Amino acid sequence: MTRSGPSAADTPLLRVSRPVSACSRCRAAKIKCDGKLPACTACEKSGRAGECSSANDQFAKGKERSYVASLESRVEKLEKRLAYARSRKASVAMHDGEEPVEAPDRKDSLATIRAAIHGKAARRREAADVNELVSDFGFLSVNATTRDFESSTTNMTFARLILAAANNEPVPKSKPFQLPSRPAAMALVQYYLDNVFALFPVFSETALFNALDAVYQENGRPVTDFEHWLLYMVLAIGATGQSRSNQDPFYADGVLWVGRALRYADRVLMPGYVSQIQALILLVQYSMLDPAHFDSWQLIGFACRAVVDLGFHQDPPKEQQTDKKTLELRRRIFYCVYSLDRSISMVHARSFSFTDDSTSVAFPSAPTLASSAASTNLVTGPHSIDTALLLFQLRQAQSSWYQELFQSSRDPLQNSSTYIWQMCQEMREWSESFPDSLPLAFKEFFDLELLYSYVYCLAPSCRVQAVTTYGKTLIFEYSIAYMQKTFPISRDPINTAFYTYHDALRVFFVGSQFLAVLSENQDDLLNGIVPYTPTLAGAPPPPPLPSNAGVDNIDRSINCVTHIRETLKTFGHRWDDSKALLSSFETPSENLLTSLRHRKRSIEELSRNSHSPPNHMSQLSYDPNTMRSAFANPGALQGGHPGY
Repeated sequence: MTRSGPSAADTPLLRVSRPVSACSRCRAAKIKCDGKLPACTACEKSGRAGECSSANDQFAKGKERSYVASLESRVEKLEKRLAYARSRKASVAMHDGEEPVEAPDRKDSLATIRAAIHGKAARRREAADVNELVSDFGFLSVNATTRDFESSTTNMTFARLILAAANNEPVPKSKPFQLPSRPAAMALVQYYLDNVFALFPVFSETALFNALDAVYQENGRPVTDFEHWLLYMVLAIGATGQSRSNQDPFYADGVLWVGRALRYADRVLMPGYVSQIQALILLVQYSMLDPAHFDSWQLIGFACRAVVDLGFHQDPPKEQQTDKKTLELRRRIFYCVYSLDRSISMVHARSFSFTDDSTSVAFPSAPTLASSAASTNLVTGPHSIDTALLLFQLRQAQSSWYQELFQSSRDPLQNSSTYIWQMCQEMREWSESFPDSLPLAFKEFFDLELLYSYVYCLAPSCRVQAVTTYGKTLIFEYSIAYMQKTFPISRDPINTAFYTYHDALRVFFVGSQFLAVLSENQDDLLNGIVPYTPTLAGAPPPPPLPSNAGVDNIDRSINCVTHIRETLKTFGHRWDDSKALLSSFETPSENLLTSLRHRKRSIEELSRNSHSPPNHMSQLSYDPNTMRSAFANPGALQGGHPGY
């Protein structure tokens, strides 16, 4: 093992300067315990040596402190052996520079001794490495599923554990804080409700407005830690969601609000409470808008663990169910976590935090008119969860085929085309169930999700590594349709729905699939040749092509590549990571653009020649078969672009 600096044996890490746990009497009296065995000094002085024991009921009495003592004893023994080995090595080194006065067999014996010493030293170093590793485990005494974090015994809290794992860059400490005017705060809250809460109703709107009233009310009731967190995180998401650049005031305000909310993290993110899951979901939502500071995949993993620990991944038995309102909130919380986990894992091409087989939760139901009328103080009235239900249904469909194609195994899938056609048909039927009252912004949002799902499901996977010819045509057409919708949304000065950095990842994924299928099948795809796909009896039909499929394929391909690059560039103003995606996409796309533009010039040249006088260059007549041949072999055309 390579080492640098002083030897680990010189500065052993196994020595513990304080006991792992105070004895029960010292802990009750709140005095310092030196952990001395068999009884601490305080117990000896008070004549209670026989009653001295460890207060940690997770281990046998005295086990932890005995373990520490044994480690210290082991270190002392190793130090003595190390000192003896060094003295032997020094005595041998004294003879290295002298003339040999012994017989040759004496030199051989010294060489043997030196080899033995070096061998023992190597073994000691290996043992020290193992001991260092084991000693590190002793410090990881944090139980993340119980409420046992006490500032009097440790500086570690579950919140700090979460933030240490999920922080990409530390959030700047908040400057002198001043609440904005109430109308300004109300505008941010309303933006959150209209664009984010409509998809992820993880808490009640009444709770949010109660928090707003409590914070802004002078000499009112005390504000709880969760109410502070709830309001500040909603304001942070509302501000960052409207940001168009990481240099604009919206982004700066969002970072400021998050810094303010993190002051309450230790108490709000304490495990074992429903509010912890709600707080984590808010932090996940912000991380999707600000990947520079937080890792959304790590955070959603913590949220999923909290859901499983509280049993929210299973509906309670009927005999244990409480009131319907509590049950509905529980279901909404689960599906918000479920939807975020599926979405985040898919864009990062990673495994889900839990499988569908381990869950059994019914979809939440829409509130009745009677319960909705109770919240008459809201700005626009209570938001319907119909939009959220549509998202939950889509995530469930995506989860099914993603687990089957990418997570289940690497064995080839039998009748893969039939399975993929079935999955696409289910998602298409889902898209046909949109209510007429669905806002246009969310209809566009779901249309993009559907096209992205088509491309993802049709793309090569662990179980279907070869895409059919018709599947490549579908990827080509759906990628173009996806970018035709995404490009204007990315340039819209007003952010609608909930578009995040993950949309940059989706654009990069769709663009990569588009380049792959077009590079491999350029002639057939640009010529608009649609392969015949027979439909088996009783099997689902293949997905249909868009209405404009096969029309101006060269121009549409050039526009698609251009839109991908421009969209990633626009997203780069908000998220620096999008600049890296653009850089990775530019090189292969530039070669394809050059080929497409040359092909277009060749076709235009052929078209001009076909309408020229008979004596001009060659006499050509416009014939569809001739044009198709020109698409297939543009280099053979007369008058091609020089130097291609």
